Amino acid sequence: METRELRYFVAVAEDLHFGRAADRLGMAQPPLSRAIQQLERRLGVTLLERNRRGVALTGAGRVLLDEARTLLDAAAAAARRTQRAATDGGNRLVLATKAGANHELLRTLLDAYAAEVEVLLCGMGDQARMLRDGRADVALMQRPFDELTGFDTEELLTEQQVAILPAEHPLATRTALTMAEIGAVAGLPVARWPRPDGTYEPGPGPEIHDLSQLAQLIALGQTTAVLCASSRWWLWSAHTAVPLTDAPHVTTVLAWPAHSRSRAVAGLVGAATGLR
Repeated sequence: METRELRYFVAVAEDLHFGRAADRLGMAQPPLSRAIQQLERRLGVTLLERNRRGVALTGAGRVLLDEARTLLDAAAAAARRTQRAATDGGNRLVLATKAGANHELLRTLLDAYAAEVEVLLCGMGDQARMLRDGRADVALMQRPFDELTGFDTEELLTEQQVAILPAEHPLATRTALTMAEIGAVAGLPVARWPRPDGTYEPGPGPEIHDLSQLAQLIALGQTTAVLCASSRWWLWSAHTAVPLTDAPHVTTVLAWPAHSRSRAVAGLVGAATGLR
């Protein structure tokens, strides 16, 4: 299979419409249809069911979609890391972390590592994609929330979670709360974070896209959030953090692709190991 064919197939499989996929790829529809048919003949399977109602993935098509995304990410990663190595000799690292992550932990890690590290701030759940497609070499991620399949990890910090409440809310005076108590507060639904695929669990709480949005909504008394204890550093005077007694602990890890042979990555991992 060629990379070009895989890109064509992924576009059609994601849009489930040949016309939209052709527009996305910047090509005409007939050659796109022929390319998909050629791919099906080569593999000896039907990848897409075509009928008057549209296009649907077969079981084989769903498997190839997952595999093709992985292969295309790997090809993009190889190109990006090769280009970076040509300009900096492979000594500069790109570290992805979501905005609002534990800045003290990050500062300690960077201070322990003598070489240059570019910090790339990203949205929630973006670190895995950046590692897979080569935009980042390492990332700060959190277990059990982030998708860590295919990555090696080094544990950095384990901490409890807290509820972030409007400072004037009656529960803000409590010394501790339970998850059941937080979930039962009338008029103050728990904020919903995006899952690894970008979708949200159903529920009454607002869908959160970034910390600025979350901070504003909490201050306005429209939501509450469950976050790591270290998130206290970004709280406003309009917020209060109350420890949760039964929420699972969260472990921040340094993650990198399991196949990495980078000496720079190994050096940063060594520095992280020395912090424990």
